[in-house]
Amino acid sequence: MTDTNPHAPAAGDDENRLIAERRAKLSDLRGQGGAFPNDFRRADLAGRLQAEFADADAWDGEALEADGRQVSVAGRMMAKRVMGKAAFAQIQDSSGRIQLFLQRDALGDAYQAFKGWDVGDIIGAEGTLMRTRTGELSVKVSSLRLLSKSLRPLPDKWHGLADVEQRYRQRYVDLIVSPESREVFLKRSRIISAMRAWLDARGFLEVETPMMHYIAGGATARPFVTHHNALDLDLYLRVAPELYLKRLVVGGFEKVYEINRNFRNEGVSTRHNPEFTMLELYEAYATYEDIMDLTEAMIRDLATQTLGTTALEWDDQAIDLGPRFRRWKMDEAVRELNPGISEADCRDRAALAAHCERLGVRIKPDWGWGKLLLELFEATVEEGLVQPTFITHYPVEVSPLARESDVEPGITDRFELFIGGKEMANGFSELNDPEEQAARFRAQVEAREGGDDEAMHYDADYIRALEVGLPPTGGLGVGIDRLVMLFTGSASIRDVLLFPYMRPEGGQGRD
Repeated sequence: MTDTNPHAPAAGDDENRLIAERRAKLSDLRGQGGAFPNDFRRADLAGRLQAEFADADAWDGEALEADGRQVSVAGRMMAKRVMGKAAFAQIQDSSGRIQLFLQRDALGDAYQAFKGWDVGDIIGAEGTLMRTRTGELSVKVSSLRLLSKSLRPLPDKWHGLADVEQRYRQRYVDLIVSPESREVFLKRSRIISAMRAWLDARGFLEVETPMMHYIAGGATARPFVTHHNALDLDLYLRVAPELYLKRLVVGGFEKVYEINRNFRNEGVSTRHNPEFTMLELYEAYATYEDIMDLTEAMIRDLATQTLGTTALEWDDQAIDLGPRFRRWKMDEAVRELNPGISEADCRDRAALAAHCERLGVRIKPDWGWGKLLLELFEATVEEGLVQPTFITHYPVEVSPLARESDVEPGITDRFELFIGGKEMANGFSELNDPEEQAARFRAQVEAREGGDDEAMHYDADYIRALEVGLPPTGGLGVGIDRLVMLFTGSASIRDVLLFPYMRPEGGQGRD
């Protein structure tokens, strides 16, 4: 049937008038004692019925009538068309849509009541399956109930929520009217489920670690601060679960992972949200090269399982997850994209500072060569890494928890994965020398005292755990939100978060 919504919301006074009309209808229902009933029991889903009876040749009108299948369906009315003694309606549930065929002679007073119901109302219907003359599977209704009165009209089908900001603020409406939006979040759920199954099948143990930390640690990021009243103690929403997960490896859980939220008090953009979902995993007796192999295999397998392909498109760029991911040292990448920088320059602070000035890269006087090299990489290389690329050999200065290379002083056994010009994952061989880690923490504390509010605190208990003994370990963090962006071709992180951070509307949430 053709979708029609004669009561799609207009701006300002027109919308207020429609809401007032619906409130009046609800008032009448309350007077009749029939508002918001809870005794209707749905037995069938629209999508399942559509799938079961999809073969129109095997289940033509005569076959359906002979079968006499009794069904009970319920959902939101998305369209209605009244034609005197008969009417059609289309309802939508979590699985899909199905058409209702209503006749005045069969329904009596319920038919008259239906004529006053609105698109957006939630209704329940019982009847038998049939096909219309156009072959559409429908329910020939014998009983009809209004289950929930919608007071606010839905957006017009052809325009939906045209204001992108309103799509994010009113996700509940966006999910009703936008099949594309629903599909993104169904894919997100399938991706995370497949990720768990993939890791579980390889012997990893899923765990949960604290969301509130006494010490902000595990990543260089500005934390959110909260306060525990009973203990009169400031706490931090976690920026990363890393230090707790590695404590578990110390305790003998040699392959652990966690999929959960992190919180970082940073800016909001198409790539960043103050709270976001991460996978972090740790495997004893694995190196950063082993973790690169694991990361590549997992992402490729997840694409195959959830999308059926490794050929993707993101930001109008074709991306292929099928071939082996490139592995490229950071200094080599910087030199190749900046021909004026020599191999010797990459370890010379003065030379790197001069190159930064020439390229307009802002720097601070207390940054060493490692930080300057990273800044040059981010300014000149990162956005061009469209096909999957592991950037390796990060400087110690910007990797306070990673193990230093045995053959290249000042460099760590660390990688980051870039796809579509965006960081997707970060991993390394873990620093398990307690004295070296303590020295790095002290350097972070000095940086904090010098004004770097993203630097780490000194975590004495974590040092104590390392003194008990952390085996050689490889670790990985994967940004779930960005991975979903990649797999769904979404341009903004807000498109893959059900409820992204937004500035409050005036007076929102207040009495």
